[in-house]
Amino acid sequence: MQQHWKRLADGVELAVNQTEKFKTGLLTVTLTIPLREETATAGALIPEVLSRGSARYPDMEKLSAAADGLYGASLGPAVRQRGESQCVSFLCSFIDDRYALDGSAVLEPAAALMGEVLLDPVLQDGAFRRDYVESEGDNLADRIRARINDKRSWTVFRLIQEMCAGEAYAVDKLGDAGRAQAMAPEELWAGYRSLLSGAKVTFIYGGAAGPERVEDAVRRSFGPLLTGRSAPVDCPVEAEPKGPVRTVTDAMDVTQGKLALGFRTGGVTMGEGGYPALLVCNALYGGSANSKLFLNVREKMSLCYYASSMLDKVKGLMVVSSGVEFSQFDRAQEAILDQLEAVRRGDFTGDELTAAARTVTNSLRSRLDSQGQMEEDQLTRLLFHSRWKGEDLIRAVESVTADRVVEAAQKLRLDTVYRLTGKEG
Repeated sequence: MQQHWKRLADGVELAVNQTEKFKTGLLTVTLTIPLREETATAGALIPEVLSRGSARYPDMEKLSAAADGLYGASLGPAVRQRGESQCVSFLCSFIDDRYALDGSAVLEPAAALMGEVLLDPVLQDGAFRRDYVESEGDNLADRIRARINDKRSWTVFRLIQEMCAGEAYAVDKLGDAGRAQAMAPEELWAGYRSLLSGAKVTFIYGGAAGPERVEDAVRRSFGPLLTGRSAPVDCPVEAEPKGPVRTVTDAMDVTQGKLALGFRTGGVTMGEGGYPALLVCNALYGGSANSKLFLNVREKMSLCYYASSMLDKVKGLMVVSSGVEFSQFDRAQEAILDQLEAVRRGDFTGDELTAAARTVTNSLRSRLDSQGQMEEDQLTRLLFHSRWKGEDLIRAVESVTADRVVEAAQKLRLDTVYRLTGKEG
């Protein structure tokens, strides 16, 4: 695979991963803005409304037919969070020219369709169609309110809200349900125009086409976006907790308790030299099926229905998520912290270290086999200028020593504990 990168204008960049490994091509355009309460709802709603139709294909039936005409191309929106930024994306997957029946080009018309959807929406009285805004606002509100139905992810969501209160990281990337339903077409249109003019723009392509051809397709289809802009992307990282450990408890009508612990990583993020060791530390502690949390807290001690840890590589956080009996909150928390102390002491074998590193490298290699996951990783690297790329990171993980893992573990500091318990009676 050959990787190419080019700045098309200030705040606008193109990355091309040229490879014949896949039978399809993937082209994405991402507009990145700061994650803020006042703009998050519009940022999440805009791509959904745009997906309802363009000026030439004014409804979903016509738009779907246009995509079907490109050998069943798949075109859709995504709203992602990267650190303290909201990323509004359109992704188009389409067959590679090599497999088109008549050998016709598919990249160019696919890019043109994306450009139409993003830049030439169907309008009503100089703004978005009211019926599209209202129906998509209701759908977005339903998605936001449905978060609470998955108690495992809801627990992590609530932990982040409490742990990062006052930080943009705690803002919901989907915004607010009430604002979504109350959004007027004129307000959303103003947000759309602001997004186009002020966002950082990132184009990523993966497939067999060469960089010059991809750039030409992008320039033809997205010309209005290729203007210079000042769109810095930043994510402040708190290396240490701001105060003593806080414990927050919510009560809901649940039959199983949830316990989540949030840690600061000492400022180690994907841009730091200590990142490979942090990845192995996380896998050893709770990020794999051979981890200490799984084998000891869950299997041997039977204190948790599940127990695992995960990292946010941009914000510098580690979160432990677990399911417990209501009566076992204290014991489970103590056991979870005891396993971290064991890692800090270096109380693990060479085989455990090897298994943890292998888990990380296998995961990294598997991501190179997926166009979607490669795009996810590359977008993050481009936004935050990470020093670590796929193969480079794999080699660094393979060389992580026990001392480096201990060092990474010793930097972890407990910030906030969140407990979800049942209602009395």
